[in-house]
Parts: sequence; structure tokens; C-alpha cells
Amino acid sequence: MGSAEISTQEASKSTPSVSPLDVQSVPHTDVLVDDSTLSTPRVYKRRWLGLVAIIILNVVAGMPLVWFGPIADSTANEFRFTLDQVNWLGNCINLTYLPCAVAVPMLYTRLGLRRTCFIGGLLLIVAAWVRYAGTTHPLSVSGAYSLVIIGQIISGVVQPIFQVLAPGYSEKWFDLRQRTTATMLMAVANPIGSALGQLISPLVGTPRDSILVLAIISTAVTPLIFLVNDAPPAPPTLAAAQESPSFWSFVRAMAGREPQNLSTYMTLRQRTDFVVLAFVFGVLVASITTFSILSSQDLEPYDYSDEIAGLMGATLLLVGLLATVITAPLFDRILTHHLAWTCKCLCPIIGGAWISLIWAVRRNDTGGLFAIMAIVGASSLTLLPVALELAVELTRNANASCAMLWASSNTCGVVFVLSQGALRASANADPPYNMYRAIIFQGAVATAAAIVIFFMEGKQVRRSADEQAQAQIATMGTHEMDMPKSTEIRDNVSLSVGPT
Repeated sequence: MGSAEISTQEASKSTPSVSPLDVQSVPHTDVLVDDSTLSTPRVYKRRWLGLVAIIILNVVAGMPLVWFGPIADSTANEFRFTLDQVNWLGNCINLTYLPCAVAVPMLYTRLGLRRTCFIGGLLLIVAAWVRYAGTTHPLSVSGAYSLVIIGQIISGVVQPIFQVLAPGYSEKWFDLRQRTTATMLMAVANPIGSALGQLISPLVGTPRDSILVLAIISTAVTPLIFLVNDAPPAPPTLAAAQESPSFWSFVRAMAGREPQNLSTYMTLRQRTDFVVLAFVFGVLVASITTFSILSSQDLEPYDYSDEIAGLMGATLLLVGLLATVITAPLFDRILTHHLAWTCKCLCPIIGGAWISLIWAVRRNDTGGLFAIMAIVGASSLTLLPVALELAVELTRNANASCAMLWASSNTCGVVFVLSQGALRASANADPPYNMYRAIIFQGAVATAAAIVIFFMEGKQVRRSADEQAQAQIATMGTHEMDMPKSTEIRDNVSLSVGPT
């Protein structure tokens, strides 16, 4: 035979079908699993295609939020906008995110992952070209601003569509040995987009040219939505085998109204932990977002250029990416049961770094500022996916918990941008229009959040349930595999592997 062919029929024979109804719900106290309903967990190669697609789509969806941050002054001059209007080009995305964060989990429940991504891809293109339409020369100032901000608002709808799905996708497609790593890779994609946005926007010419470049990038990546699928034929874990809980299930659980026999039931301790986690996550992520949006206004009064301001924001995010790549395998293999402990170790470092900016933002301190940005980035981006995973552990509701954490960060982002804009010094200050009081505000709030994290216990309930279920499979003696290792099978498509 010239090539080895793996057909749909062959794959389906080796892949037992598992219905969500075949797996018993896991109560909040003890994990009860019926031996007769368990089947061998499997993972599929196609999961990596979906993962790469979601990462790239998240990168591009994250660019518009901070695109105008490093070029705020240039944008204001070219289009005759005010600085406050330019700030709202980022702030409107945070504000739009809030209702969308509630709607997206319900959209997933009704349409599924794949169709929801199709909607996100369509809106990504629409946002890009509506934004560019605002740069045409015959338009008045108000007309240009209206189109640009409408494009940004549509981007605010796109961002949660690709951002909220990360924990849910990793739960459906990855086993216990890879789930945290998959979540980390998708979670840091949006901040990577912010980093690239800060690098690209000041380097590609005028603000008008940069908006065109953003439209081209957005259009080019949209076809990747066709690589994202809803769920594998057979689930990799007990959690993946269960039907995805609705957003209203999460609301009932937080209100203490969810029945105790359901896996989504939350104790008072778990509800308290989630509120603490959402607050800390919101403040620390919003601190990064706010600095990215206001980086030019923070640094230009002290004679730093747009390019240096953009590079500092990019350093924060790219060093964080490197730290995440290094630490991701540790959380799947060594620190698997210590997510809360990790949060309590990293938060004080982040708070201290933001406080140090009060003294570091001054003339001729480029090296010190880059060092602080590297510390904030490495600690914050390592913490970000850990917090997302821990939220799912507390709630057993991946889509709703992720949506609420990101909604918290965007709410805090709106408050921070408006507050720090109001704290800008006057033209008579030394230096004029400096953001010294705004930097004090950000450092104080970040430090307060770092202290609050110590009120969280953070017990990992979902992982305990999955591990006990897999231990029961291992003791049944009817499978040829060792748990928790999973059988990896090829996609249900023909793959040519050469002559045999």
C-alpha cells in the first residue's frame, strides 16, 4: 500500500461515544463515579489546530484595545481629537466588554463553540474596516471620530468571544496533563496582542497608516475560525464528559440557590474565594491594561518618545509570555495542586513593582523602567492563566467563571483609565501634564489587591473529581492504558504518511 489512510470509519471504531448523560454529576463533597459508565479518556491531534487558531485570533482581537496608547499624541494631532477622546478609543472596548461577558457564555450554550467563533470572525472584519473608514480625508472631525469609535466598540464585542472560551476549550479537548498548559497558552494570547499592538502602531507610519495595517491583519487571520470545533468524539476527562453548565447555573450557585447534588454547587467558602479572586484578577489585569493605554501620557512628560513608551508596554507583555512558556509545564506536572499558593506568592511581587513606579517614572531612568516592566510582566502573565484555571476549579463552570473574571478586569480598566485621566496634572505643573498622582493611585490599588489575595483558600475541587474518576478507571483493569496518560488518536481525516 502506497500510503497509510486513517478513515472516518476506522477512527470512529476506536473512539467510543460518550454522552454527557453517561457520566454522573460530581457532588461538592464526595466524588461518586459509576464504574459501568466510565470509558477510556482520549485526546485528538486536531486539538492543536484549534488551539493555534484560538491563540492567533486572540492575539489579533487584543490589538485594538491598546493600539492608540503609544500614538495618543500623534492621533490627537492628525485627526484633531482631544487626548480624552483618544483614551476613550481604548476605554470603550472595556465598557463594551461588560454586557458581552454575560452574553457570550449564553451564546456558547445556544450555538456552540464553532458557530460562536464564526460570529466573532465576521465582527472582527467589520470592526477593522469600519475603523479604517473613519480615516478618509473628506470626513469632519466628528464624523471621523464616530466611525473610529464604532469600530472600537465592535472590537469590544469580538474580544470576549475569543477570550472567554479558553478554559472551556482546554477542558473539552485536553487531559489533566495538558489542560493547564493549554489554558495558559490561550490566556496569554490576548496580552500578546496588546504587546504587538503597542509595538506595531508607532512603527508603521502615521496613525492613518497604522489603522490600515490593523485592518489588513484582522482580515488575514479570520479564516482560522474554520479550525475550531465544538468538542471531541470522546472526552479526555470526567469534567469534559459533562454538559457545559449554563451562565444561569453560575448565578444560582453564587446566590446559594444551586442544588447540592449538582457538580456546580458552591459552598460559602468557594463563593467567597471566587469573589476575592475576581477582585484581585480585575485590579491586576486592569493595571496592565491601563498602563498600556496611558503609556504615552505617563512617560512623554518626562521626555520619553512614543517608541520607548510602546517598547516598555511590549516588554511587560513579551517578558510575561516568556515566563509563561517556561512555567506552564510546571503547573501541569509539579505545581498541579498549588494554584492558590502560586497566587499568594506572585501577588505581593506585582504590587511591589507597581508601587516602585512612583519613584521610577522620572527623566533618564530608562533602564529602571524596563526592569520594572519585566518584573510586572513575568509575574502578572504567569498569574493570569493560573487565576483562570483556579476560577474553574472553584465554580466548575468554565465559560461563566472566565467571563466574570474578564468582566471584572474590564470594569476596573474603565474606572482606572477615567480616574487616572482625571488625576493628570495641569499645564502649569512640573513637568506639564504629568501623571504622577495617577501612578500613585495605580500603585496603591494594586498593593491593596495583593493583600486581599491572602483571604482566599482556593481548594481545587474539579481536579480532585477528575483524579478520583481516573483512579477508578485505573483500578477496573479493563483498559490497556495507564492513567492519567491518555490515548492519542489521529483526526478523522485521511492522513498520508508516506510509503509503507
